[in-house]
Amino acid sequence: MVRTTLLKKASLVGAFFVSVGLVLPAWAFCPRVEGLQPLPVAKVVDGDTLRLADGRSVRLIGINAPERARDGRPAEPFAEAATRRLQALVAAGDGRVGLRLGAKPRDHYGRTLAHAYDRAGHNLEAQLLAEGLGYRVAFEPASGLEVCQREAEAAARERRLGLWQQQKVLSPSALRGGGFALVRGRVAAVQRNRGGLWLELDGPLVLRVEPRLLRHFDVTALQRLAGREVEARGWVIDRARRGGVQPGQARWMLPLTHAAMLEVLP
Repeated sequence: MVRTTLLKKASLVGAFFVSVGLVLPAWAFCPRVEGLQPLPVAKVVDGDTLRLADGRSVRLIGINAPERARDGRPAEPFAEAATRRLQALVAAGDGRVGLRLGAKPRDHYGRTLAHAYDRAGHNLEAQLLAEGLGYRVAFEPASGLEVCQREAEAAARERRLGLWQQQKVLSPSALRGGGFALVRGRVAAVQRNRGGLWLELDGPLVLRVEPRLLRHFDVTALQRLAGREVEARGWVIDRARRGGVQPGQARWMLPLTHAAMLEVLP
């Protein structure tokens, strides 16, 4: 599955885990990191979040795992599988992981942002992505693993592992609510103004690059995308709920947080 990216700058028992045993390991994608201090993990919260013994909550950089059941909402497919797999990866390291902190130290929930590694220096997010247990995501400032994590996800996608067993890409007209989504559509128009750069897709969706992030994108390439098919990923916002939809504007908006969150299809 060939795409062009707009870039500027302890195993578990069960049929599913037997199948992922054929997947290339994480170190086939992301480079090893040595010399990290092993930190004890108190709890694996879900497929992309750990709680350390010192009380810190750690959000893994580069992966968005399916949501577990909470607040009366059912678990998303493979949410529990992702949690169990991360538990197994942590357990294989005697309950400890090495962390490489991100350039941005915390997210808006106060969680520490970091890449996690096993005792051999292998990236845990890449392993989960290679097994189809999460979607790759990227934010500025860049973490340096965007390319290798993309390759890990692509391997799972090609083999239809985990959450890729079913089609997960939506058209703009198929959007029914906010939250994380993978969307494919044709760019109908491109506009740039004080609010940033806007890619209007056929249907009720617009992609936005806010002004402060434009320097991280190839703006000239973005402005030439009218008529092209693209695939975008990120957290969709329902502008109607915010009262921010003017007549003729798209109801849904997807902010692009990194150039790797947008791909141009052949």
